[in-house]
Amino acid sequence: QVELVESGGGLVQAGGSLRLSCVVYGNTFSMYVMDWYRQAPGNERELVAIISPGGSTNYGDFVKGRFTIARDNARSTVYLQMNDLKPEDTAVYYCRARPLMNIETEYWGQGTQVTVSS
Repeated sequence: QVELVESGGGLVQAGGSLRLSCVVYGNTFSMYVMDWYRQAPGNERELVAIISPGGSTNYGDFVKGRFTIARDNARSTVYLQMNDLKPEDTAVYYCRARPLMNIETEYWGQGTQVTVSS
């Protein structure tokens, strides 16, 4: 059984920062590909950032250097540092875990709300 628990969301003014955390319980975190996704009302879920077991990262085009994804294998945790937040970043943010050796399998967290006021 694998469980993902996100935290760190909240209400912030435009230009502010938040750091999201996602703890993965169960199995070998270090071998997971970890993603952050987001979904705003009426929109499809979109990829925000991805980090491989080796630490390689990639970001959605809209991030434009404002967000940083990182992982701490000792704590089984992936982070998303978000700076210079904009109202259009308002969404529910989800983390996803996929085992590198079984990439079709995916586990999702329950999501954490991020609201950016103008």
